[in-house]
Amino acid sequence: MKAVIICGGVGTKMWPESRSSSPKQFLRLIGEESLFQLNWEALRLKFSPEEIFLQTNAAQAEIAKKQVPEILPENVFIEPEMRNQGPATGFAAASLIKKGFGDEAFMLVQADVMRKPEEKFIEMMEVMGDLAESNGEYLTGGIAPREIVRGVDYLVKGDLIKEENGIKVYRVADYIDRSEEDKIKQYLGSDKLLIHANHTTMTPNNLMEIYKKYRMDWYEPLMNIVGGGEIVTEYAKMPKGAIEEVTKELYKKGEAVVTELPFEWIDFGTWESVVNYQSLIVDYQLKGVEIEAKNNYVRSKKYTALIGVDDLVVIETDDALLICKKEMTGKVGEVVDKLKAENKVELL
Repeated sequence: MKAVIICGGVGTKMWPESRSSSPKQFLRLIGEESLFQLNWEALRLKFSPEEIFLQTNAAQAEIAKKQVPEILPENVFIEPEMRNQGPATGFAAASLIKKGFGDEAFMLVQADVMRKPEEKFIEMMEVMGDLAESNGEYLTGGIAPREIVRGVDYLVKGDLIKEENGIKVYRVADYIDRSEEDKIKQYLGSDKLLIHANHTTMTPNNLMEIYKKYRMDWYEPLMNIVGGGEIVTEYAKMPKGAIEEVTKELYKKGEAVVTELPFEWIDFGTWESVVNYQSLIVDYQLKGVEIEAKNNYVRSKKYTALIGVDDLVVIETDDALLICKKEMTGKVGEVVDKLKAENKVELL
């Protein structure tokens, strides 16, 4: 099996620390190591550097190699441009086929999340890899929701097809788009509903066959790349699109399986999520003083005094300062949109 770490986004909701020059996955948000470094170390519990690949853009590849010198240059796949997850996943498969790994399972590993405990993540990879190579189907991951989570899609569990070391794999019975809230509510609390949580696993050759069936406009350029075609030219031919444009057809037809993630999946999407995680693992200490103030979180090199304010997030960098209510950190991306509109490139 091969692991392909994918990264390319910036994480605009984590501004002002997350920038195009220092994206979220390369920040030290919760300790002395970045999310990227933590994911690399988790994969090294099973995989050698020769078995771990990185897919990203040229700029982030350089950051990654500085943080993890073990990365092999020949194992880095550079996306010429951002064309969304459908073309990107296909490019990972095509790149592996070119290297002779067409019949060996691979998993796409997001670099901007944490998985605890890492040992369970590795066990899950082994189970999913074996299935992908033996049954030729598309595998993904899911999380049981405690409540409705907006902005994500859902899968409905069908029959249990495998259980090993507490890791359960189910036939996908249905796919529910994030817009179908009434349908989501019908399944909530039924033990059938899962939040779609990626972890795409398949053999590259089998993925290409699926693209051939459902997206020839992706398949043909990708196979041209496999055949030695110029990557920049062929990649640009593929229309932008989410991989769900293909996989939702598999989900609805019962031609895919989902593993219920046997570990805690921690997505650092906002500053509030960082605050909540740190409050669970450490007793956060403000570098400063609070007077008639409480529950504030500050990342600053300066001694900070907070008076009469509660539940604030304060993030300071050399050139910017964010002050926001914790529950509104999901709107930080709107600041980045405004900066783009005003062409303030130095702050992006």
